[in-house]
Amino acid sequence: MSGLWYNMQAPEYEQKASKSIIHPFSVKGYGGLTINPYQGCQHRCAYCYATYEWSPEFYDRIYAKSNAPEVLERELASWKGSRINPVMVSSATDAYQPAELRYGLTRRCIQVLQKYNVPYYVFTKSAVIERDLELHAGYSQNCFIVWSVTTCNEGIRRIVEPGTPPAARIFEAIEKFASAGVACGVNVDPIMPLVTDSDDELGAVVDACKNARVRYVFGAMLRLRTDIWDRMKSVLALLGVENGAEQYKKIYGFEEPLSGSYVACDKDYGKQVTCRLGDMVRARGMSSGFPEHVGPREIDRSCTGQKSILNYVAV
Repeated sequence: MSGLWYNMQAPEYEQKASKSIIHPFSVKGYGGLTINPYQGCQHRCAYCYATYEWSPEFYDRIYAKSNAPEVLERELASWKGSRINPVMVSSATDAYQPAELRYGLTRRCIQVLQKYNVPYYVFTKSAVIERDLELHAGYSQNCFIVWSVTTCNEGIRRIVEPGTPPAARIFEAIEKFASAGVACGVNVDPIMPLVTDSDDELGAVVDACKNARVRYVFGAMLRLRTDIWDRMKSVLALLGVENGAEQYKKIYGFEEPLSGSYVACDKDYGKQVTCRLGDMVRARGMSSGFPEHVGPREIDRSCTGQKSILNYVAV
């Protein structure tokens, strides 16, 4: 089908050096710091916000920033000021996508963050993170691990995000982290109108969170952009959503061609869906916020000049 965003071929891997690794970012009014050890992502999510004109090979060519841990250590050692805000790992790709099994860059960056007492959030859709369970568990007072789960419906997942693990596999990983005392969250984002916004769809995810001992669950509605809309039209057709494209135009209030920046769905529509999700979360004894234990910290520079701890070798 024209506009299909994925194929059956594995992506190509390539290494490149980076001049810097820690960057400021802003999303939905929240500002913070982020690191991205990789560029591009193998998950092939139709709704991905990180793709666009400037990244046409995003799904098919993965760049590993080979010197990311060393650059990160250098930047933290010379950080201006004594305090640092939490670092998001990562904001524009999945730091625990399959490439991590080959390169081990995320693990080594996490080691550097811990060495300098830097708080962090990890956002992932992967079960590869299980490899680093002990690493994160030993730093549980200063980290928060968040999995993005859009659906527990395998029929939907295979079309919308074909490179991701099944939800059941992700929740297996989550339960291991929760049992080890790590604060775990699930981000139901994006919630896709006519696809994953029903009570049955949302309820299945929330119930799975409860069973896996997740403490924090939150979510947000899908935003559209020209490239995302092109892929979502294919999704709606493949899922057999009747008049899906026309219904989306009404829900999002636009006519084709879609132009400009992001387009949000009707405010009342979105509020109704996210409020229902929040009600489900609270009814099951979970929170729809972020944990308070991960906040700004004093950088520990006592390690500066010591032998590097970047001793992990990927196989």
